[in-house]
Amino acid sequence: MAENLSLTKNPDLDAWISITTDGRVLVRMGKVDIGQKISSAVARLAAEELDIDLSRIVMFRPDTIDGPDEGMTSGSNSMEESGNAVRLAGATAKAHLLALAAVALDVEPSGLEVSDGVVTARSTNQVTSYWELQGDKPFGVPIDINAPVKPAALTTLIGRASPPLDLADIVTGRHVFVHDMNMAGMLHARPVRPPHVHARLASLDTKVLEQLSNRGFTVVRDGSFLAVTGSDEHAVIKAALTLADAASWTSTRELDTTNITEQLTGNERLSMRVVDGVPVDGPIPLMPARPAGLKASLAARYERPYIMHGSIGPSAALARFGSDGLEIWTHSQGIYLLRASLAELFSMPIEQLRLHHRPGSGCYGHNGADDAAVDAALVARAMPGTPILLKWTRADEHAWEPYSPAMVMELSGGITADGTITAWSHETFSDTHVLRPRPGVAGLGPSRLLPAQFLENTPTIVPPPPNLTHHGGIHRNLEPLYRIKEPRLIKHLVRGLPHRTSALRTLGAFANIFALESFIDELAAAAGEDPVDLRLRHLDDPRARACIEAVATRIGPLDQAPEGHGRGLAFGQYKNAKAYVAVAVELAVDDTAKIHLKRVVIAGDAGQVVDPTGVIAQLEGGFIQAASWTLYEAVTYQADGITSRDWQSYPIIGFDNIPDIETVLLDQPDAAFLGAGEAVCGPTGAAIANAVHRSTGVRPRQLPLTPDALRAAALSN
Repeated sequence: MAENLSLTKNPDLDAWISITTDGRVLVRMGKVDIGQKISSAVARLAAEELDIDLSRIVMFRPDTIDGPDEGMTSGSNSMEESGNAVRLAGATAKAHLLALAAVALDVEPSGLEVSDGVVTARSTNQVTSYWELQGDKPFGVPIDINAPVKPAALTTLIGRASPPLDLADIVTGRHVFVHDMNMAGMLHARPVRPPHVHARLASLDTKVLEQLSNRGFTVVRDGSFLAVTGSDEHAVIKAALTLADAASWTSTRELDTTNITEQLTGNERLSMRVVDGVPVDGPIPLMPARPAGLKASLAARYERPYIMHGSIGPSAALARFGSDGLEIWTHSQGIYLLRASLAELFSMPIEQLRLHHRPGSGCYGHNGADDAAVDAALVARAMPGTPILLKWTRADEHAWEPYSPAMVMELSGGITADGTITAWSHETFSDTHVLRPRPGVAGLGPSRLLPAQFLENTPTIVPPPPNLTHHGGIHRNLEPLYRIKEPRLIKHLVRGLPHRTSALRTLGAFANIFALESFIDELAAAAGEDPVDLRLRHLDDPRARACIEAVATRIGPLDQAPEGHGRGLAFGQYKNAKAYVAVAVELAVDDTAKIHLKRVVIAGDAGQVVDPTGVIAQLEGGFIQAASWTLYEAVTYQADGITSRDWQSYPIIGFDNIPDIETVLLDQPDAAFLGAGEAVCGPTGAAIANAVHRSTGVRPRQLPLTPDALRAAALSN
């Protein structure tokens, strides 16, 4: 097994599993469940390896004191890291328990059998149990990284469909989100924001402050950070509006409203070539020479605007600052990294901060959760001993969360007479996709926390360096999986852009695959090639080919869609290392240029599938989110601030445009886990664009594909 960072950091069995005297098995992990149902899959792995009923498993929510530090929940890494760690923990625990049972029953371990935690000696029929042997006691042993795990043929829980662990609570309303928390003496709080990021607080109307104080509200101010608290949440909401009217702001500068695609290709930038998925230093190579006698030769430019997470519920956090330190309940995806950044911001020993993960509205990326936690902590620090529940408004979430960067992709290439793709070039221009708070050089963590930028003593801003990891950030899925000789791949980290950006599901992969898979279709059309055959001819990986063949068979011939419809197909392997996914879409474009999704086929290969219900939910949910990005979403702004502050100005996909979806899992029971959470998104955007072209003859290259954008594309084609 490849090195597992989760086990390297947390090698002791007691960090992961403990057993109670009343027959429960407590399983801990450091990856948070934000709707991807990782906890349901991990619970199955633990129950499978321990040979116990799934109902005995209790999944603990991540906590920076009691749980294993697994860093960030990101990159579709949870099954490979948490899943494999808990699987080995379960196998180690079972071997340890059988050794204890062998001594207790005076038999050899090979003479024992286990049924739901009850251990029986076959030769004597004597029994004991996990809870008798180990109840409420530490194991005191490390995890055996070479512990044999169950082969697929012997499993009883893995690969079987069943509801997620918490589904009943969610659908009946018993599920408790961080927004629902309540503590004795708790106050509610709301932040008051400036018009935009470059504005600073100039003055407050003292009469209004006095009136708010007389009505029982407390105003917290530190530099340009401003918030109001009170015991009644509705009253606090109204008080925040009053406080906002009482504030005067000055602007150091305005937002740059120059066309963002011009800024992306015209601003100062740091450029690097990408080789085998990794950026390397050196001169940028010239465009590849195009050989004579090409069957087709093309160049195309694709564009994507800023988009946001669009979490249905705005961010929230609960904080309490006491004599023993700071405690926070948050829906952050990186509670350990956030803790380190807060320790630096508040100049506190890290041991005095405890962060608990609590569910919030899922986002799959870096939305406002971390910043809301800092807001709550700042208010709690000003009011020691008082629990503070702080919630953002919809306008806060839309206007202040870190966005996914706008991007430009420029591609060129050709097809030789024998049908080989050649002279491939792909350049991507983007701001950083990785601006999460994290420890490092002084100020790196705090400077990435929005509220810290408005404090009296602001941390030093540390410009983001280029991401040099394999298929990271801007260059994620820049490298084609297709067999193309010496592709020219360039990433451009562009400076001086108008908005704070960070991680959103897939990072740069969505836009890169949208461009790459659209361009493959364009090349096929220009050369008179079948786009499915062209892809298959350039793929050596049989698992990749199987995904494409599965959706192509089920959707039907691309050129034989029903009257008025169009079909499109696209493929990707996330980070060229995670799950393989192909998507085929059938759609119609009406007389107003509005796109109606009709039918979708998804084929995914995520290696061994532990929880098919969860994987299907990830693939179908990922399709819907990516379809929303493709058809509707774009952040809008003026010089004096963000204008897309609600669902009218920032529309997302609705139930009226959800197609019939058929999902095919190409399970590989004896293969390794491959992360599936982000794999479907890139192929979704390209499949929709390719279907639009087949339906209308218009080649769309600028997202989102709104009616206005399609009409503009029709005029420019």
